[in-house]
Amino acid sequence: MLRDLAALERMIDSGAIESGVRRIGVEQELFLVDKGWRPAPVALEVLEKLGDESFTTELALFNLEINLEPLDLSGKCFTALENDLTKHIDSVREAAREEGAEVLLTGILPTLNKSDLSLDNITPKERYYALNEAVLRLRGGPTRLNILGVDELDVEHDSVMLEACNTSFQIHLQVAAEEFATFHNLAQAMAGPVLAAGVNSPLLFGRRLWHETRIALFRQSVDTRSAMPHLREQAPRVRFGDHWIKNSVLELFQEDVARFRALLPTQIDEDPISVLEEGGIPELSALQLHNSTVYRWNRACYGMFDGRPHLRIECRLIPSGPTIVDEVANAAFWTGSLIGAAAKYGDITDSMDFDDAKANFFAAARHGVNATFAWLDDENVAAKELILERLLPLAREGLAAARVKSSDINKYLNVIEGRVESIGTGANWLLRSLAALKGQGTRSEQLAALTGATAKRQQSGKPGHEWDLAKIEESGGWKENYLRVEQYMTTELYTVHEEELVDLVAFLMDRKQIRHVIVEDDEQQVVGLVSYRSLLRLLTRGDSGQGARTVPVKDIMVRDPITVEPETSTIEAIEIMRKHGVSVLPVVKNGKLVGVVGERDFMPIARHFIEEKLKEE
Repeated sequence: MLRDLAALERMIDSGAIESGVRRIGVEQELFLVDKGWRPAPVALEVLEKLGDESFTTELALFNLEINLEPLDLSGKCFTALENDLTKHIDSVREAAREEGAEVLLTGILPTLNKSDLSLDNITPKERYYALNEAVLRLRGGPTRLNILGVDELDVEHDSVMLEACNTSFQIHLQVAAEEFATFHNLAQAMAGPVLAAGVNSPLLFGRRLWHETRIALFRQSVDTRSAMPHLREQAPRVRFGDHWIKNSVLELFQEDVARFRALLPTQIDEDPISVLEEGGIPELSALQLHNSTVYRWNRACYGMFDGRPHLRIECRLIPSGPTIVDEVANAAFWTGSLIGAAAKYGDITDSMDFDDAKANFFAAARHGVNATFAWLDDENVAAKELILERLLPLAREGLAAARVKSSDINKYLNVIEGRVESIGTGANWLLRSLAALKGQGTRSEQLAALTGATAKRQQSGKPGHEWDLAKIEESGGWKENYLRVEQYMTTELYTVHEEELVDLVAFLMDRKQIRHVIVEDDEQQVVGLVSYRSLLRLLTRGDSGQGARTVPVKDIMVRDPITVEPETSTIEAIEIMRKHGVSVLPVVKNGKLVGVVGERDFMPIARHFIEEKLKEE
């Protein structure tokens, strides 16, 4: 890596890096889902059918990535980009349907369950296994995911597979070496407003979190830092950065080499200095490999095109979806904003503090278009006002200066305008749809309806802000939403400790209208179960009044009750309950209580089944 850095510095100093050319490129990540709108781990089968190097694997077997050829930023390049994306996604869709799957563009798949993130679903390639082992080794234990929004998510996971929850639409802009610092700083300044306009990931495991939950999720899922007994500065591998750069792209590469250990060691045969001295162009393989494991939201990239080395800024903050048109509109907005701002502001560091740019980015991730930003010269401005009144006109000027056709400028920036004006981001559509589904079906059915509606509307051609809300009928049928216990188990739990009094159990049963209370120890492990019948037996054995209420839970609980795991099939759970004569099953994972399923939870299944049978008659 150090020799690669030295070689890159030589190329920059000698003017070998291509300049005077402006190109754009994209990487499209996507989900594969089954007929029940759940993850479909068929990526390898789909890739085999496609047989095209434009398509490649991702970490999970239910994800794919498309890499498109770069385009000159001029003329009707964004129309060409939309057409190319459509062609490639149609190819994936056709191959996926042969495997009983469908394609979905979304930042986080609403129907993902934690059990989908087991290593059974990791793509079986050495790179991914090595990444998982390296992250766990450096962190020294499982990932702790804690995100607070309207709801709170606080879970642990024992692999890097949490990263597979994310899919993004990554945009590349080629810039010259001498202008790199200016453009990268502008990309950092524009990150907040651009993200606010494109948020599309408010849900994870059924929890309503940030408007762009990917930002928090990705940062925590591959975090290699471990807790320290004293305050020590440790940079996360997924990062926005800590300061403006002053002169060169080398500052970013040098900082990343200095701060982060190599995760994926491999054999490097190239000596970049020798290649340069022989008149060639080095690939800088070691530096590129390391760069691929440091996840800046605006990442510096080195590459070659038509035999010429170049530099790019990769925008990694935009989520996938909600439609191809929306994605291309995001690309046009980001690109135009940078070029327009470069012409109008030049060195943004003279009028904006870096900490404000960073705070804006996280405010956008949390609140989307509802955010308020600290803007130039210490001004506070609402995201909606900033985008509509200042940045969209700036983006139009930037794209026009790049000689993009006015028809393309109008088509795609009008999508941004309509989306922001109506506060119709993908995140807002998902949250509004979920609110409208309240009281209809289980949470699993609601999330499936969101996913099914997204898949259907993506193929309509309408941008996301013109969609009607999801309907419960779009969930794909009740059977797909009752396959496993985790899809409908109750996770809002009321438990007691064995040393607490029976009186507390009676209180919980009465106030919460439940017939069973689970007994946990201090480590959230299930040690017993108290049923409504247990209380009745206590009262009828002659010990009543104050004496009954002061009996400890351990005296009447059933010890070591039968339990199941979240992945247990519904059929198996019913058979277990019938075999053991129980009406409720605590659900545990790695010894910890995560939910409960009882006879009452099967009533919707019975209702659906009876309705179907009666209609057959």
